[in-house]
Amino acid sequence: MAEGTIASGAIRSDHETPGFMGFTRPQAAAFLVLVAAVVILPFFLYPVFLMKVLCFALFACAFNLLIGYVGLLSFGHAAYFGMGAYISGYASKAWGVPPELAILMGAAVGAALGVPFGWLAIRRAGIYFSMITLALAQMVYFFCVQAPFTGGEDGIQAIPRGSLLGVFDLSADMTMYWLTAFVFLAGFLLIHRIVHSPFGQVLKAIRDNEPRATSLGYRVEDYKLMAFVLSAGLAGLAGGTKALVFNLATLTDVHWTMSGEVVLMSLVGGLGTVFGPVVGAAVIITMQNYLAEFGAWVLVIQGAIFIACVLAFRRGIVGEIANLLRVKL
Repeated sequence: MAEGTIASGAIRSDHETPGFMGFTRPQAAAFLVLVAAVVILPFFLYPVFLMKVLCFALFACAFNLLIGYVGLLSFGHAAYFGMGAYISGYASKAWGVPPELAILMGAAVGAALGVPFGWLAIRRAGIYFSMITLALAQMVYFFCVQAPFTGGEDGIQAIPRGSLLGVFDLSADMTMYWLTAFVFLAGFLLIHRIVHSPFGQVLKAIRDNEPRATSLGYRVEDYKLMAFVLSAGLAGLAGGTKALVFNLATLTDVHWTMSGEVVLMSLVGGLGTVFGPVVGAAVIITMQNYLAEFGAWVLVIQGAIFIACVLAFRRGIVGEIANLLRVKL
């Protein structure tokens, strides 16, 4: 029997002991595989396709931070993703803001929008919380339909990518890919660190037993609001990056179907797992890309896969793999 360390009154085997950045050995191995894939794949696959996967993977990770680790199901995350895209796109096109600042502005707008929306939504739980987030997101959608800077149904088109730090021309897909990869990996590591920090442990305690967390003296609503704002900010970061990648920000980004897609990605990959949303996003975006010739049937195929995952893989793809290997991913 391998030597273990004692934590919280339980014996933890060496491969489950958190190391650098909170990674356990299985998680560190999985992260190295992820980094290797990010570095190698653009030489074999279309960079724009991979950038789309990375943007939505970050979006799904942001959503999973809220539902997987706090237990709050939001049906309105498209609001932060879409507004991040609109603000980044408009700042880049109308004001000539450099891309690094435009992307950060998308994250800032997502977080700023998350403050009042989160403050309102966390006062209810369960389906009531979900319906409030959906209603607020629909308000954002109709605002974007009418607001002059969004371009209405045409959206903001021909968004310039600009030059990173005034040196690297992002009009080349490969150059833009490395910026997108950096943003994704930075966001992924931030989420991983949040989850494995003392703050993250409180979030999981709230998810598992909120009355007990309250009885221990934690101000539960404050923790929920902070998690909501962090999730919204990271969703805005993903949206801002996506706008520069595709030179486009449209009503699709703030539509309720976008909120549904990110729920699907998280469920397929595995809720409450760090790597699950990444895998889920890769599966869904790959299906959309390579099954596009089937038209509307893509939605039927996605629905069938969703049903199969719920029935056969209740923990999601990564969740089932982690369960079989008896590790945490």
